[in-house]
Amino acid sequence: MNPTVAAPAAMTSHEVVAGFAAHLTAARGLSAHTTRAYLGDVNHLVGFARRRGVEWSQVDLTLLRAWLASMVSNGLARSTVARRGAAVRAFYAWAEQSGHLVTDPAARLVTAQPGGALPSALAVEPARRLLDAARDAVDEDPLTVRDWVTLELLYATGVRVGELASVDLDDVDAPSRLLRVMGKGSKERVVPFGVPAARALDRWVQDARPRLATPTSGPALLIGRRGRRADQRQLREVVHRAAALAGVEDLAPHGLRHTAATHLLNGGSDLRSVQEILGHASLATTQRYTHVSADRLRQSYSQAHPRA
Repeated sequence: MNPTVAAPAAMTSHEVVAGFAAHLTAARGLSAHTTRAYLGDVNHLVGFARRRGVEWSQVDLTLLRAWLASMVSNGLARSTVARRGAAVRAFYAWAEQSGHLVTDPAARLVTAQPGGALPSALAVEPARRLLDAARDAVDEDPLTVRDWVTLELLYATGVRVGELASVDLDDVDAPSRLLRVMGKGSKERVVPFGVPAARALDRWVQDARPRLATPTSGPALLIGRRGRRADQRQLREVVHRAAALAGVEDLAPHGLRHTAATHLLNGGSDLRSVQEILGHASLATTQRYTHVSADRLRQSYSQAHPRA
């Protein structure tokens, strides 16, 4: 094994991983959840190398490939292997740029791309049933209104559940039907929503939220029973409960995001617009949805065209 040449004052793995964590948070603006995932992936490699008597600064391409191969042989999902490979590439690129290493051993590391499968997306009719069931479940309990507006906004805007949980009251432009959200990498975007979501929002803000709000609620748009900002876990439970109530396929909030994207494209929206709405950094990410739309187009063609 030809060890990577370390900088004169090589740091311990604990020190260098801590520095990488600071870089992810401060320079790249990643969330705490994403940062933890990156660090877990890097530490997985560090542990693998140490068991072979190699320090993080001595890792080379051969060992990196052995690490990836070990995960594949252990049956890890291809998406997990790809994610870990991406995290380690980012780590070693940063280590070289920061002067902790002379060369980057992961520069030529290639991992198989994860499969193109997307989380389940509801067809238009089940999506309508889901939202209608949430609206019809509204009663005197203000939380039923909160659940209704949560579902309407997730579907209408395609925002991530974490983005919605972080929305404040002044992020809502009700007259223009626009929602301001902070996406990945602290990138702000503004997304539109339709009349049904606007109705649910008005009911929530004008009637239901004031009955739950306390002095500690602050500006949070969505709050819980005790007046505190609703977190991602609570909003995920809202979606699961609503799916069961409506009798549709169970799905997570990300499933509603995929549903929104698929319906936009099927309805004729262009890729660039959908990219902006979803907050994708790369158009390639948005293009995954065209496969879903094309599959449905082919199915419709096969059923309808006499020469199909």
